[in-house]
Amino acid sequence: MCISELWGRLDATTQRWLTENPGCLILPRTVSAKVNIAAGGTIKRDGHGQIVLSKEDRDFIAAKA
Repeated sequence: MCISELWGRLDATTQRWLTENPGCLILPRTVSAKVNIAAGGTIKRDGHGQIVLSKEDRDFIAAKA
């Protein structure tokens, strides 16, 4: 599931963080946790609990910023 599909489910604080950090390649654990909750726990996270953003995700966030 990509960020564009989850955007409406993300809280305003998470949306704001994403648009204020459009160049981020790997989401911090706190933001990753919120994105994962919005996805119903289905997002793959690395061993540190972080999410690596795809190019599609980064492009979507940059367009929102």
